[in-house]
Amino acid sequence: MNNKSEVAQLRQQIALELDAMRRGLLGISSGSARHAFIHARMERIGTCQDTLASSIGEQAASQIVCVAYMQAMEQEAVL
Repeated sequence: MNNKSEVAQLRQQIALELDAMRRGLLGISSGSARHAFIHARMERIGTCQDTLASSIGEQAASQIVCVAYMQAMEQEAVL
């Protein structure tokens, strides 16, 4: 897999995890179930960020995750 392809796949995975996390925040579940769900998504995002950092550097990986996070959280909730 070439570097651009891997970076694109990781960016997509981060976006999907953030969308799932956002939906979890807006969902009807509460308490420890919600916390566990969101925590799992954050762990997966962290793993993707670490992999990205090894390809493009820490700062660029952090920038990608930060921008993706802001975009995901700004999306309107679809009910």
